[in-house]
Amino acid sequence: MPALKPLIILIACLALAAHAGADLIDTEASHAVIFDHETGEVLWEKNGAAPMIPASMTKMMTAHIVFDRVKSGELEFDQTFTVSENAWRKGGWASGGSTMGLAVGDQPTVAELLRGVIILSGNDACIVLAEGISGTEEAFAAEMTELAREMGLESATFENATGLNDENHRISAIDLARLASATIREHPEFYPLYEQESYEWRGISQPNRNPLLGTMEGVDGLKTGHLEASGYGLTASGEREGERRILVFNGMESRQARAREAERLMRLAFTAFDTREIDPERLDLPQLEVWMGARSRVGVELAEPAQLTAHKRAFPDARVEVVHEAPLEAPVEAGAPVARLVVTMEGETRLDLPLMARESVERMGFMGKVLEGLRLKIDGGDSG
Repeated sequence: MPALKPLIILIACLALAAHAGADLIDTEASHAVIFDHETGEVLWEKNGAAPMIPASMTKMMTAHIVFDRVKSGELEFDQTFTVSENAWRKGGWASGGSTMGLAVGDQPTVAELLRGVIILSGNDACIVLAEGISGTEEAFAAEMTELAREMGLESATFENATGLNDENHRISAIDLARLASATIREHPEFYPLYEQESYEWRGISQPNRNPLLGTMEGVDGLKTGHLEASGYGLTASGEREGERRILVFNGMESRQARAREAERLMRLAFTAFDTREIDPERLDLPQLEVWMGARSRVGVELAEPAQLTAHKRAFPDARVEVVHEAPLEAPVEAGAPVARLVVTMEGETRLDLPLMARESVERMGFMGKVLEGLRLKIDGGDSG
């Protein structure tokens, strides 16, 4: 058999989307991601995979663990936990950070604490839940990291339940988007908590800090974050006409800058991107060479339609290829995967789909093998 080598056939007639590079959207944020909830695709990113300081966006994982426990029956919404002195000192009014305003000895319910975490970003509420569930905040943080690994959030390492600064406490913007998507997908009955615009505890009402709630169509969550070390960040999600997008960014200089950039990037998330379908019936795919087959070539087809979402300006620049080992060796069975349809841009694979043989090709008979052997000898003896 001739030596195998990768064969790439460029399909010039197919203009499809590919990864939208950072030059198509600019931002002052240090890290940013626009994420498609339905497909799980990263539509655009800037330093999206780099671990960063998430600040209070950490609290999405704290809430996710509580949601899991309630759904499994390990926790009840009306179950109470007692506020420890540790939770009060680290997260109460005197701490100077975001707080629900709990006092030592208070016995809030899990439902009240969740609202304190999600709406008020209360550090005290996070610590009370962590201590009530796992005994200590450190043990709870270890569970957060373990769950992150199970969810495939490989960049995440959590050292606390609050997001207060720690040199080892990190997660990427892409993984925050995946966490937000998992919350929306796995806990639709609890997700509306993120949409509540204010919450009152002990007569004091505080607003949700998400600047897009109530001001931008379709936005229904999730969580802000701010530390001096991280700047101002936001994880937000919205849905329009059946499409849900998730936005994560971090590193803005002020609350006002965060609000402006949140509105701009979320608008782009819905207007700058388009979804196109790859229809198997409309693909003009080449026939592939078959070695030692009763026929010399076999047609290929895409098994089912596929979709790709990308920046509108990226569509004309896509590179669409059929990739396979050449030549194929007979016998070839109809429906067997024999090649791949690969869509790339800027050297990055955006889609990699199997291509199936349209028909079977039997191995050639004895006389065919003799003739093929002679042909190879003649070809091999041609010195050019």
